[in-house]
Amino acid sequence: MKSGFKLEIVTPDKNFFDEEVEMAIVRTSEGDIGIMKDHEPLVAPLAIGGIRVRQAGEFRDAACSSGFITIDEDKVMIITDSAEWAHEIDLDRAKEAADRANRRLENRQDELDVLRAKISLKKAMNRINIHTK
Repeated sequence: MKSGFKLEIVTPDKNFFDEEVEMAIVRTSEGDIGIMKDHEPLVAPLAIGGIRVRQAGEFRDAACSSGFITIDEDKVMIITDSAEWAHEIDLDRAKEAADRANRRLENRQDELDVLRAKISLKKAMNRINIHTK
């Protein structure tokens, strides 16, 4: 008897993850949800946040930008702009991105620049938080 479900995480660049898992936790636009075998079917937009995966009792964390999740009877699919495991995150690069975004927010040019800077800062801070978790 199968105790888990198939989780597939796809980015524009690659098939990031495609394995059987016991549990996954993701951040949707409505908040974090935990997914286990036989979860109710769902389609939801993802927010910038983390993906936490449990396999063989061990957890792995990944940073993820926005996207969508679909949950059906035997498979969960996450389609996201980017995903990277915590150990793959370049912490110095993430800190530099956060600094750049903060500088752009201090020197506000127009509303579009402010929106882009806020998104960039949120992504950078997410990567920093996932790396240092």
